[in-house]
Amino acid sequence: MEVVKALLNIGVVVLIVSTMFAAGLGTTTEALVKTLRNVKLILLVLVVNLVLVPLIGWGTALVFSLATPAFVALVLLACSPGAPFAAKLAMIQRGDVITGASLQVLLAAVGSLTFAPAANLIFTAAHLGGGVSLPVGKLVLTVAVLQLLPFAVGLALRKWTQETAIEWRVPTLKISNLSLLAVLALALFGSWQQLVALIGSRTLLAALVFNVVAFGIGTLVAVGPFSTRTTVGLLAPVRNSGPVFAAVAIAFNNDANILGALTGIIILGLAVTLLLASWFARRRVAPTVEPEVGVEPRAMTDRMPQRRETAN
Repeated sequence: MEVVKALLNIGVVVLIVSTMFAAGLGTTTEALVKTLRNVKLILLVLVVNLVLVPLIGWGTALVFSLATPAFVALVLLACSPGAPFAAKLAMIQRGDVITGASLQVLLAAVGSLTFAPAANLIFTAAHLGGGVSLPVGKLVLTVAVLQLLPFAVGLALRKWTQETAIEWRVPTLKISNLSLLAVLALALFGSWQQLVALIGSRTLLAALVFNVVAFGIGTLVAVGPFSTRTTVGLLAPVRNSGPVFAAVAIAFNNDANILGALTGIIILGLAVTLLLASWFARRRVAPTVEPEVGVEPRAMTDRMPQRRETAN
């Protein structure tokens, strides 16, 4: 079991670093600046993801009277915004990918600093037994370094050596995806009994309610065309699991009960958001933007094979 914990810790580091490095390689400063100019949208997204979603997670855990491990897992996820998978969901749903990817990067960066303090505030207010708390300073430093530094390096490479950045992005994304699968597999292996026990439990029902409510709030609060609002909406329930796994390792020594609940909640969340994104995609004719951040929609149209017109 100690070997599994060690591998899990290594996998979490690889997941966070590769994910944020890939985000930097795929982001242009022009795209970030353009998105940040929409001050109203930025403020609404920050309020939803840094304030409302953590409160939704806390409220859901209270309503369903979750046991402490599941309570901790749901609150940690709710306090960790900026999952890279949200940008992928924007592509799947044929939404506003440039805005979604830029906001995801912003949320991941800000979330590096707010994740641990927000979770600790909720744990303190909830009066959980056993003195549940996070080492805020250590976690903020760890998560900030692992997320912000790789992103800054990737962003610099994209700005100064664009061809290299584009070439490196594909394998980096593969590493990120594989490391996420590895982390989930190791968490599952280390806590499969606890995960099996969740089947039919209130934990999974609470996770379902959390995802639906978070998406609804995120969509309703957002501004802009419907494709932008649903893209922003799916930023809310999809949380950044890398810092959460790091927190479980640092503060809870990879507790099997917390890992089991965390893995179950993440898997259910992925299923719910994939279904939502697919549902929107079936109702849209074509992608509104090119998948890579900073590339204008027309660039995608120019590369698509042209269909021949046929006479009736």
